[in-house]
Amino acid sequence: MTKINVIIPANNEADSIANVIHDIPDSVDEIIVVSNNSIDDTEINAKNAGATVLTENQRGYGFACLKGMDYVSKKSEKPDIIVFLDGDYSDYPEELTKIVAPIIEDDIDFVIGARVKQLREEGSMTVPQIFGNWLATSLMKLFFRATFTDLGPFRAIKYDKLLALNMEDKTYGWTVEMQLKAIKQNLSYTEVPVNYRNRIGVSKVSGTVKGAIFAGMKILGWIFKYSIK
Repeated sequence: MTKINVIIPANNEADSIANVIHDIPDSVDEIIVVSNNSIDDTEINAKNAGATVLTENQRGYGFACLKGMDYVSKKSEKPDIIVFLDGDYSDYPEELTKIVAPIIEDDIDFVIGARVKQLREEGSMTVPQIFGNWLATSLMKLFFRATFTDLGPFRAIKYDKLLALNMEDKTYGWTVEMQLKAIKQNLSYTEVPVNYRNRIGVSKVSGTVKGAIFAGMKILGWIFKYSIK
């Protein structure tokens, strides 16, 4: 049977984290919530909902993801698939089944949950987010002939392929780094359309001018770095 682990980076997601955990399908072997410098009840709420809870005090999305990966690497029984999912309840965790299906059924290496317009709740993505996704994926198409349409955080990847990517970004560049390295290493990939709703609470990236600018700079930095290699 395919073993699936879910890693959920969470910074002050006390109001949403239990909803996320409860909606994850029972086919998942372990749910790992990485509390990223949270000062609310994220950790206790995640534990009460049945997740394994880790803490990462260095602020950054990538820091949290790497913490989760380090934990998985020390397990005696490794998973076949890692799923990354945000803790704000903007994605539909029950759709994990269709995210992992191309890996299990078609031996695809890497799957992105694409937040297509027709499945997005109004206001769930800001104008800077929509533009940033379009720009980043257009540049990846131009430079690398990639077919990505989104940098969606809801994604699944074979565990051994994830390790081979040697992920390193500590903050907002994590998602695009993974996609660029997947292209460079010739991983097979696909996108699956997913529903997307307004998150619970305020976004740490798109909800602030500083966050949006910094995220944009990181994403473009990774793309141009790889375009000249």
